[in-house]
Amino acid sequence: MKVLIATEKPFAKVAVDGIRQEIEEAGYELALLEKYTEKAQLLDAVNDADAVIIRSDIIDNEVLDAAKQLKIVVRAGAGYDNVDLEAATAHNVVVMNTPGQNSNAVAELVFGLLVFAVRNFYNGKAGTELKGKKLGILAFGNVGRNVARIAEGFGMDIYAYDAFCPKEVIEAAGVHAVDSTEALFDICDIVSLHIPATPETKNSINYEMVNRLPKGGILINTARKEVIDEAGLIKLMEEREDLKYVSDIAPANADEFATKFAGRYFATPKKMGAQTAEANINAGIAAAKQIVGFLRDGITKFQVNK
Repeated sequence: MKVLIATEKPFAKVAVDGIRQEIEEAGYELALLEKYTEKAQLLDAVNDADAVIIRSDIIDNEVLDAAKQLKIVVRAGAGYDNVDLEAATAHNVVVMNTPGQNSNAVAELVFGLLVFAVRNFYNGKAGTELKGKKLGILAFGNVGRNVARIAEGFGMDIYAYDAFCPKEVIEAAGVHAVDSTEALFDICDIVSLHIPATPETKNSINYEMVNRLPKGGILINTARKEVIDEAGLIKLMEEREDLKYVSDIAPANADEFATKFAGRYFATPKKMGAQTAEANINAGIAAAKQIVGFLRDGITKFQVNK
């Protein structure tokens, strides 16, 4: 059995070493495709792979057609919208993610960005503090719960909404549960997005929704670019000079945001949520363990396609 690590944006060496140990101790072969520049290289590499570990790499129908022996793909991370799940199912390929492995890294980044934002991007002018501010967490999964934990240390007043998480679970974590996304934006000074990109959530953070934020509101996005209605947000920020938008995902119209909203907008050069040594190692090794568990014992605990 051959396990392929296919990463245009490579794992750290220590993570690759950990993956190799898990795979080879199980008696499987490990192959490595890093920093590839053309899809043809990926198509060639998957030809004889039984399992593939990826990061943000695209696994579509063409890749699956080329991977004649492929049984499983594991996305090292929580989001998996870079994998065509329907095509994978049609090819009898199991797709998994590694939920929770990057969650603390993303949550810490939220507060790095927030402090930067409330201190006016360190421009030398007086800013505000996070203590006492109302923080809204949209989706209370692994990342959202870590955001709540850190926010408590800042002395923030914490609210959350998650359509799939019972109110009792949210409140058991010491967080105020609200009944809707709209209520979260109505109440909170800051809203942090942790929703996946699905047909229901794409473009859902739009003009009308963000306009519910009170004066001086901040929207922070470490989730997915697709959940933002960029045209609507640009229109709103043109009308409301009190709003700030910070993200670790550059918008499609990044130049327009940067030009029009200097001092109220910031995005990192590339997605940074999982970019820590710890998250890199955790997600990679978790992916390797899940592959071994599946190939050896048929374990499908983290399967995301059916």
